[in-house]
Amino acid sequence: MNKTDRMLAIVLELQRKKQMRAEDLAAVFETSVRTIYRDIQALSEGGVPVVGAPGIGYSLMEGYFLPPVSLTVEEAVTLLIGADFVEQRFDASYGRKVQSARGKIEAVLPDGVRSEVSRVHSSIRLLALGDTFTDSNEKKCLEVLRTAVLEERKVKFDYSKKIPGDDGRRDSVRTAAPYGLVFTHGAWLLIAKCDLRQDLRHFRLSRMSGLTMLDETFQRPADFVLHRYQPLDDRNTIIRVLADAGIADKLKESNNFFMEDAEDRPEGCLFTFRVRRPEELLPSILSWGAGVVVLEPVSFRNRVREEVEKMLKRY
Repeated sequence: MNKTDRMLAIVLELQRKKQMRAEDLAAVFETSVRTIYRDIQALSEGGVPVVGAPGIGYSLMEGYFLPPVSLTVEEAVTLLIGADFVEQRFDASYGRKVQSARGKIEAVLPDGVRSEVSRVHSSIRLLALGDTFTDSNEKKCLEVLRTAVLEERKVKFDYSKKIPGDDGRRDSVRTAAPYGLVFTHGAWLLIAKCDLRQDLRHFRLSRMSGLTMLDETFQRPADFVLHRYQPLDDRNTIIRVLADAGIADKLKESNNFFMEDAEDRPEGCLFTFRVRRPEELLPSILSWGAGVVVLEPVSFRNRVREEVEKMLKRY
């Protein structure tokens, strides 16, 4: 990064974070503290009102705002693609704000850049296909949960979970303190402390119904940071499956959540899956048909055979 770009970036950092030490700025821009001192001096001489306080850091004088920043074609396209994603995946409230934001981005672009951005953006499209699409119920849940997370208010909802058994599901009523929302593998998850379990739990929004926000508040732990949170991985059961060459590519492209490894062999492709319970992989195994065979564990191999025999009786 050259000096001019770094000085502009410093102003943006100060405008965004309000106050930063020279050491912190040096770490962000991977340069020396002495270089940051020189940049700050150059900004001050250029008329940018940077205020320094010993032991505290630098800040911009109150009321100072950086003029609109010019965007490159690539930067503008990146923002517009992000807007497309938000419009598809988030709730209606954010969807309306996206339309407004998109218009503002396009309005500040110079004519030549705007036409090039339009040309590039028109060649890229995000598709929400099949069960990865955020449905209307999830979008309604998103709007309630976003508010609950920000206002630190508990929520109550009915939750339906698929489990092995006679009826294949369990319904329960949960009250929880919502800590954050995560979008992963095409699904929205709520990370929340469940009153029933007295521990952090993950709830799929697609399995929620009757969601309401309560008046009861909570305080999120100071040491909980969503972007650093790593849930406990309790998938301890290994399943190995041999797939025919004709279906191997399809399995690789499926991006199955439980897939750990794929090893090409002369007799086909050996896939390794890691699950909590073998039943979690059963629907996928059946959907792949005769093109795959379960090698281990033997108990799951037998379980697949039993399910196939039940299917034969129905036909």
